[in-house]
Amino acid sequence: MDEGVPAAFLARHAMLAAGYGGRADPEDPAQVLAMPMVLHITKTHPPARSDLLAAAASATVALCLDERTGAGDDGEPGPWQRALLDWTGSRIRKVARRARGAQWLAAQHVDGVTVEVDGAQARALVPGPVGEVDQRIRKLQIGGTDLEHDEPGPPVVGLPVLWVNRSLEMTVGKAAAQVGHASMLLAGAMAPERAWEWSRDGFRCAVRDADRAHWAALGELVAQGRAIAVRDAGYTEVAPGSMTVIAHP
Repeated sequence: MDEGVPAAFLARHAMLAAGYGGRADPEDPAQVLAMPMVLHITKTHPPARSDLLAAAASATVALCLDERTGAGDDGEPGPWQRALLDWTGSRIRKVARRARGAQWLAAQHVDGVTVEVDGAQARALVPGPVGEVDQRIRKLQIGGTDLEHDEPGPPVVGLPVLWVNRSLEMTVGKAAAQVGHASMLLAGAMAPERAWEWSRDGFRCAVRDADRAHWAALGELVAQGRAIAVRDAGYTEVAPGSMTVIAHP
């Protein structure tokens, strides 16, 4: 066992590092698996886009490595383990919805993890069939609200940075799903010791837009194995194979 890293965390990290996919979609579309995400977007004081996306990214990886996704001290599987394994064994999908007021408060009672970044809040929920989403979540709107791109300045030194492909002009919901993919891939690619350190820092990360020139430079890092790219399946908004986010540790 790696010194200083709890055995239970090592086991959870190994599940994430094993990769995703392999199973075809079920014939019944209602049984397709997805991770619901809830973005807290108020009407009067909406959050900064970059902070909200950072919260979504951190919430996603925090759920994936939460104690409830692994085995307990008694060896019994945690309450979220089966759902997570079923989901990661399929095509990874996330569906982001927006909430405000009482809707946001109700979402806190659905199994998941909430993260706040400078006042911006996002909640990642335990994956399941899209046809069986909790009614408190199902009634939330998927589209219809977006946030302006902001200019948050340079990221804090030492934080992983998730660079979003600005040229794709993704909605905030689509971008939230993509940075969630990126945080999972990044954590799985890390050595267990580094992932453990990241977890103890609350999986903090920065999300920034990349213009065409910067995106090209990041692509070189991907080619060198120094950064990790998310390539979208093309179900919504972008063409299949589009590189949407590059995670730079």
